[in-house]
Amino acid sequence: KELLTNREREVLQLIAEGKTSKQIASLLHISSRTVEGHRAKIMEKLNFKKTADLIKYAIQQGYIE
Repeated sequence: KELLTNREREVLQLIAEGKTSKQIASLLHISSRTVEGHRAKIMEKLNFKKTADLIKYAIQQGYIE
């Protein structure tokens, strides 16, 4: 079963690509606060403390090259 929702995966991929919350918000037509909420939820679900962990995870999972 997938741990993350489709939206969380989208946000994760964009974070991993180095986009800022503001850029992600603009791309997905949501607010920066919503992006931050998704990021917090992703970190919580995956039990990560740092964004670097998120990026490493995204690479391992094949979200980015």
